[in-house]
Amino acid sequence: MAQAISKEYEGRINYPLSAIAGQEKLKLALLLNAINPQIGGALVRGERGSAKTIAVRGLSDVLPEIEVVEGCRFSCDPVNISKMCSICRDGYEKGIKLPVVRRRTRIVELPIGTTEDRVVGTLNIEKAITEGIKALDVGLLAEANRGILYVDNINLLDDHIMDVLLDSAAMGVNVVEREGVSVSHPASFILIGSMNPEEGELRPQLHDRLAFHVEVKGLASLQGRLKVMKQVMEFERDPIYFKRLYEESDKEIASKIIQAQRLLPKVAIKEDFLRIVARMCIELDVDGHRPDIIITRAAMTKAAYDGRNRVTEDDMIFASELTLGFRMRRTPFEEAALGTTRFQQVLEHAKKLEAEDKKKKRKAKSKRPKMTEKKSKASKKATTSAAKKRSSSEK
Repeated sequence: MAQAISKEYEGRINYPLSAIAGQEKLKLALLLNAINPQIGGALVRGERGSAKTIAVRGLSDVLPEIEVVEGCRFSCDPVNISKMCSICRDGYEKGIKLPVVRRRTRIVELPIGTTEDRVVGTLNIEKAITEGIKALDVGLLAEANRGILYVDNINLLDDHIMDVLLDSAAMGVNVVEREGVSVSHPASFILIGSMNPEEGELRPQLHDRLAFHVEVKGLASLQGRLKVMKQVMEFERDPIYFKRLYEESDKEIASKIIQAQRLLPKVAIKEDFLRIVARMCIELDVDGHRPDIIITRAAMTKAAYDGRNRVTEDDMIFASELTLGFRMRRTPFEEAALGTTRFQQVLEHAKKLEAEDKKKKRKAKSKRPKMTEKKSKASKKATTSAAKKRSSSEK
């Protein structure tokens, strides 16, 4: 019995995601990214000891399984040729049946102070000329392909490494170049970073690349803090037993992720909500169109997670809060975060403008039939008078 347990919980035992007290917004932000990778990752900002890293590591135990090409170092999709490495693509095009295995989606951690070679991989120049991608010793980007790349203290990451991450995240490909020889491989991943704002801010380019910005704080209630202390003591006393206590609740979350992924293509969003989102982005003077798109994707994903095929106003508000918080343009000494009061004002203003616009359209529509009626009466009179003139001239 002891051997079975040790094999099942081989390696690090993560604190269960469902056991984390509070931090519901953080957990949901991570789950929405797991359901729909197109959302574009998350940045978790908060004080030390607020369960940022624990939540990300706990996510790994509820992620769904994916099909990968067996033996492929890049975890290629066995049916999507556009996301295959050159080796898998060659075999696929030749009609060779690629061996397939199922495994859980990975979370790869990128440590601060890591080297560029460890991130992108190293290339043996002599072998690369003849063997191509086979000569590449893979890095973290290859390991994270079709998974999640997590960077703790992302604000302290070396600028050059950050540029590499931005390029790979944007293109979905990692290119390794050494002395005029280059090889590339798929590197499509969800980027999740965590940081303590007291230790320094994040570069604006990376701020924009991470879709959600989640602000976390320690629990303020007595009962909440007591619960955290007791749970941590239980976990440290017997991690395996504690994990099994939350096994069913973690399985429920995993099942909801799979169901949401199936439902997502059927989710619809009303034109009214799209217009309100656009108005909010205009009002806050955000850069580009990325925020509008992120909010739309996130709202639809949240609806799917809740088992609905239609987006509600609450879905839209939740997605907007996570997306717009740190994206508005501001003066140098203005606070980075968008306050709740300010957000509510912008939302109400956007809804008011939309209601007024609708009212104008309804008025314009109601006037149209009357105008048409007047025109038809006038044309009838003209026709009648013309007919009378013709008859009198004939006489």
